[in-house]
Parts: sequence; structure tokens; C-alpha cells
Amino acid sequence: MFLLKTLTRALPLLLVIVLASTGLRAELKVDITKGKAEPLPIAVTDFFGSSAEEAQFGADISQVIAADLQRSGLFKPIDKRAFIQSDGALNTLPRFGDWRLINTQALVQGRTQLVSDGRLRVEFRLWDVFAEQQMVGLAYFTVPDNWRRVAHIIADAIYKRITGEDGYFDTRIVYIAESGPKKRRIKRLAIMDQDGANHRFLTDGSDLVLTPRFSPTLQEITYLSYHGNTPRVYIFNIDTGRQELLGNFPGMTFAPRFSPDGQKIIMSMSENGNTNIHVMDLRTRRASQLTRSAAIDTSPSYAPDGQQIVFNSDRSGAQQLYVMNADGSSVKRISFGKGRYATPVWSPRGDLIAFTKFTGGRFFIGVMRPDGSGERLLAEDYLVEGPTWSPNGRVLIFFRQSKSGENVSEPRLYSVDLTGFNEREILTPVGASDPAWSPLIP
Repeated sequence: MFLLKTLTRALPLLLVIVLASTGLRAELKVDITKGKAEPLPIAVTDFFGSSAEEAQFGADISQVIAADLQRSGLFKPIDKRAFIQSDGALNTLPRFGDWRLINTQALVQGRTQLVSDGRLRVEFRLWDVFAEQQMVGLAYFTVPDNWRRVAHIIADAIYKRITGEDGYFDTRIVYIAESGPKKRRIKRLAIMDQDGANHRFLTDGSDLVLTPRFSPTLQEITYLSYHGNTPRVYIFNIDTGRQELLGNFPGMTFAPRFSPDGQKIIMSMSENGNTNIHVMDLRTRRASQLTRSAAIDTSPSYAPDGQQIVFNSDRSGAQQLYVMNADGSSVKRISFGKGRYATPVWSPRGDLIAFTKFTGGRFFIGVMRPDGSGERLLAEDYLVEGPTWSPNGRVLIFFRQSKSGENVSEPRLYSVDLTGFNEREILTPVGASDPAWSPLIP
């Protein structure tokens, strides 16, 4: 018996069939809650296809799945040249003994088929090799151009089954693309899949753009743009390309960010020499001021339940992190370490706050609990800044610049997991700064 459900989005319809598992559920698992985990050896075969076109889809999908899993640092895809059983047909059980001989613990097999209505059917199964049991079986129907997204969705399903937590591969990253000489930098809004594919520029570089941030509920971005030296906050719909001016704001405006329900925009604004935090209701367009301080209060970020806000302020004399209620009450300092703290971002899980720290002439990316305890530094360099969370709260992306002598490198994007291990560069066609990670694509 098949269970059929439909996922809707702006792109073509995606149908999912859940295939019944055989036997008891296996216990193969990677525990990601106890520090650095040893990568799990996993074999991802080329998905079987009867025609040359189907086989090419199968090979491409297999490659994307393996790359996603490898980048997580939790899986170690086995070189396909070591495979003893090379066919990916799903009409018979795998020869588990062959896979154990090459130390495989998990096996992914699949099949691709172009059906009569022009859609692509992609089926896969995840096997526990030692228990000889199926762990997951799913089939998808979509348009052929959507094959890469199907690969990410399959990688997410594998990640969740083995780790017990949601994956983060079917996501996007928006960032500021930087090019040109240092004194005349061109900064454009750019977007890509989390693996760097499907890259495109959203603005043409004629106006300075800063601090893009995703809506948690819709495929929308809020960002700051300077046109004629006037700060403007925009909302950009990724699927439709529609751009909406939220408002012109006097003085300087910094770091607009959505509330967890997507109904508000929080930002800092400089007026009469003071910088305070304001929130705007997107339905009424009414703004209200949350902080009233002679200091600089900026970089606000909501807790995932929307009840609290973290921000940085120099009200104590040095730049530190503070938490307050969503209405601006009960302000409490949470950072007390040496150096300056900035750009705090609340984890989607609610358990940690990521931040940028400057101390001893170096920059660091770190995390701490919402009460300020448990501070850990995960990355450092001449400049590291702008952390953003994966939707499952297990990985951070930030941008980095290194210095060699008098030369400073172009800004580049990097990712690191919560253990501080598995740091990886995320390739972009030009310099990249100020990233923001999307929720899972609906």
C-alpha cells in the first residue's frame, strides 16, 4: 500500500509516494548531540535508468545526494570505484555481503523514469547494510528541470532518518556579491542553492545593498538599499521577482529582519544622534520604538517563539549582547567576556545565540546560551563576521577575510558545525559577504 501526499510551492507540483519498509526498523544512527561524530560510511549508487537520458538523471541525482551528505561532515560517501555490486535496480534485494566487504554501513539505491506525461519519477531506498533492512523508501514525481531539488529532498530524508533531525539541504542562501576595486565596490544581492548551484543576481549593482534576511514563513527577503544616499528597506519575493518598498527612513537604518511569524520587520534606526531598535507591523505599516537609549542599539534578532529579542549595544561602555522582551521591557546583559560582541542571531532551535566577537586583534564566530553561559568560539581570522543559521540549528554560515602581509583577501563564505569542526568554503563566482540562510523551501 502506498501513502500519497502532495507538496505545493511556486515551482511545479511535486508528488511524493512513501514506500512501505521491509521488516523491522533498523537502528543505524549518527548521534550529533555529543560533539564531533565519526562520519558514517555510506554508498550512494547511480540511480538506475532504462534509457540514456534516464541514466544521466540518475547519475546526476546520485552525485548531488552524495555531495550534500559529505558536506555535512556526518557521512563519508564511498568511492564508486570500490563498488562490487554496481547496478542500481530495485526489483531485487541488495547483495548485502558485497557491501559489507567494502565497509558500507548505509546504502542508497534508486531509479529514475520518464513517464508518459513528461514528468520524471525518482524512487530511492535507504538500507541498513548490517541489519539488512530498509530504513526509508520514497518516490517523487516532478518536472525534469526540478531534478536537483529532488536530490536535495532525498538527502534531507536520509539525514533525518539517520540523525533523527531535519536536514537543511533543500534551502537557499542569499548574500551580498562584491566585485570591483576596493574604493568603488559594486554590491549586488545574489541568491543560490545551499550547494552553490542555480546562482543568480537579484539586483544590478546600481544601488548599494546590505543585510539581506529571509522571511521565516515565505520565500521573501528583506534588505537595505541606499538610493541617492537615502536608506530604503525593501521586501523581495524570490518566486515572483516582485520588489516592494517598505519605507524611506530618516538618518541611518541598519539590519532589517523578519519576526518569526513573518508579520513584522525589526530594525535599528539612527535619529538625532541616537540609534534605537524599532519594529514595523507589515500589515498596518505602523512602526514603534522598542529601546530608548543614548547608546547604539542595533542588530536585533527574535527568539524563534517571538517572545524575546537579542541585540548588541554599547550602553555599558563596550559593545555587548543584551536580551529583552519583545515589547522592549526587561533588558538584560548576557555577554561578559573580553572584547566586543556584535551581530547576534538566535538559533531556530532556541537553544543558542550566534555572534561575532572581536578580541586580541582577531575576529571570532561564537555561540552562547540565551542566558550568556556556555560561550564557545568556532572560527577565527583577520575578519569573520555575519553568522547565519541552518534551519535545523546545527550549522552556521559566515563570511571571512584573511590577511597576508598587507594584502587582504576577498570576502568568502564558509560554513562550520556546532562542534567547531567541518569548516568548509562555499564557492561563489565573486566575493561574498553578509549571508542569510533560508528555511526549508515549502
